[in-house]
Amino acid sequence: MRLTKIHAGPVLDFFTPDFTTQLELPLAGTAIAAGFPSPAEEYLDLALDLNKELVKHPAATFYARVKGDSMVDAGIQNGDLLVIDKALEPKEGCIAVCFIDGEFTVKRLSVREEGVYLMPANAEFKPIRITEDNEFLVWGIVAYVIHKPG
Repeated sequence: MRLTKIHAGPVLDFFTPDFTTQLELPLAGTAIAAGFPSPAEEYLDLALDLNKELVKHPAATFYARVKGDSMVDAGIQNGDLLVIDKALEPKEGCIAVCFIDGEFTVKRLSVREEGVYLMPANAEFKPIRITEDNEFLVWGIVAYVIHKPG
């Protein structure tokens, strides 16, 4: 899949995907055991197109590369690629890409009686309380996180 960079920022770099290409990859015909090993298949007989698997709303989907570690305890690490769907509705507890006071950030949404908070997933960072003084927008919802195991 080819990506085109549309914005570079201190926390996220944004990309648009090219959905005109297809890359069908082999998919194992059975589930892979994460516990005890299971007998291996002699061949792979199914195909998987990651565009079709990861993108439900092509016109509203963007990718962003993460810079920083405020969400490490949610499994989002520096350098990870986020699949962001702007067509999904924000809701309590979801991980969202937000625009606040001229900057993008990725945080978990928390709606409380006293207001809306952007919650980090790293004890070294403090929650951000949204007030009427903030320029604020939920830009999109993180649908998938792609990272290289390390």
